[in-house]
Amino acid sequence: MSRLDTFIRRLQAQRLCLDALADRLQGLPGPVLELGLGNGRTYDHLRERFPGRPIFVFDRQVAAHPDCIPPADQLRLGDFRETLPAYAAEGQPPAVLIHADIGSGDKAASMQLAADLAPSWARILAPGGFLASDQAVEHPLWTPVPLPPGVDAGRYHLYCREN
Repeated sequence: MSRLDTFIRRLQAQRLCLDALADRLQGLPGPVLELGLGNGRTYDHLRERFPGRPIFVFDRQVAAHPDCIPPADQLRLGDFRETLPAYAAEGQPPAVLIHADIGSGDKAASMQLAADLAPSWARILAPGGFLASDQAVEHPLWTPVPLPPGVDAGRYHLYCREN
C-alpha cells in the first residue's frame, strides 16, 4: 500500500472515530483535548463536531493554517510530557474526549510516547469519557471500545474511561 493510501485510510478512520464519539458524547459536559495540532484539520473538525465546548490543543509548535489556530488560552505549547501534567495542575474540568494523534513515523518512539502519556491521560479524562488515539495504549481504567464500521482493527484505537 502506498504512503498516500495509508495516509488517506488513517484520516478516514480518524474522522469516522471522532464522528462516532461526538454522537456518543452529546450531553456529557467537559472540554475536548487535541494532542497534535499539525496543520489544524482535525482541530477544525472537532470545532464543528463539538460546538460550544472548549477545545484545548497541545503541540510542540504552531504550524497550522491561520484559520485553524486555537485561542491563546486554549493552546499549550511544548513537550506533551510537560504540558499535560501542567494542564492537569491548572484544575481544568475533566475532558470528555482526548484525541491523540501523536505518531511520528518511528513506531517504537510513538508507542513509548503513548505509554509515557497514559498516566496523564488517565488523570485528565472524565469517567465515561473517551480516548481516541493513533497509538494503542493500555491503562487499567480504560476499556477498549469497538471501532465504528469502516475502520479496520489497528488503524485507530478507542477507549472509554470506567466510571
